[in-house]
Amino acid sequence: ERAARLKLLLGAAGLPVMPSETHIVPVLVGCPVRAKQITDLLMSEHGIYVQPINYPTVPRGTERLRITPTPFHDDILMVRFVEALCRVWQKVGLRLKDAA
Repeated sequence: ERAARLKLLLGAAGLPVMPSETHIVPVLVGCPVRAKQITDLLMSEHGIYVQPINYPTVPRGTERLRITPTPFHDDILMVRFVEALCRVWQKVGLRLKDAA
């Protein structure tokens, strides 16, 4: 339920959520340098730990963030996370999709 909720929040914010049938919520970045920049900024500016996943774990061009929500991540924490991610996403030069 927490993963499904986070996927909805991320998608509504215009972030490219990848399909997943597990509790892992992958967000496509598509660049190893930007994926690392995003995770570094989330940690240094917001105190949020997220793993970047790069080649050879995933094919080149499909670099992503590996987000793993737990039952302890309530809606308030998730909204704060999405806001922080949107800020750093744009800070590294990526664009958000238009909300549907």
